[in-house]
Amino acid sequence: MQTAIVVGASSGIGEAIARQLAADGWRVGLAARRRERLAVLAAEIGNGAIAATVDLGDDMAARAALTVLAEQLGGVDLWVLNAGTGATNPDFAYGPERETIVTNVLGFAAMADVALHHCLARGTGHIVGITSIARFRGTRQAPAYSASKAFVAKYLDAMRDIARARKSKVTVTDACPGYVWTPLMQAPNPFWVATPEKAARQIIAATLRGAKVAYITKRWRLIAWALKALPR
Repeated sequence: MQTAIVVGASSGIGEAIARQLAADGWRVGLAARRRERLAVLAAEIGNGAIAATVDLGDDMAARAALTVLAEQLGGVDLWVLNAGTGATNPDFAYGPERETIVTNVLGFAAMADVALHHCLARGTGHIVGITSIARFRGTRQAPAYSASKAFVAKYLDAMRDIARARKSKVTVTDACPGYVWTPLMQAPNPFWVATPEKAARQIIAATLRGAKVAYITKRWRLIAWALKALPR
């Protein structure tokens, strides 16, 4: 049986990915801050699912908790690093900026550290990081969010380079969503909005075919191109 850890599995895209993987026969480790929600989800999806409390606000504790979860699963074939936060902050108040950076930068680095070392030790594995179309351009509405997602994208690229240099069969995928109906979405006029279930299906499909970058949904590739090519 294949095994996966989904971080940020208590809601949104992470929950949808966990449900689909379990339905496809995977044994899933569920990680997030809300242990009670995870326990309910584990019971619902079955297939030997395990729940673990992981709070990315404490990066060292998160590393330790993820290491234990991987050991409980007996090894992990797929890591989905989905947990993150974001806030609209046009006033550039420091509090929301700091919270986003701690979770999305330090927290992501903690997850990635455990995942990559685990995969390198096994000589194989797949790591998926969830970025955002926001990574292509800084925005006054959510400065830290767009900057943190750019960090995640570059970090994934660096992880891919490490695996390549070590001639390891480790695949790294950057799943880059546009708008998805989750609690995190705060856009005033969203368009091309996907459900978490549709996003999960496309992310898993891209993972299984070994994609380096996957736009969710695929049409967001056009927006990514425009953001990179057009002047502000």
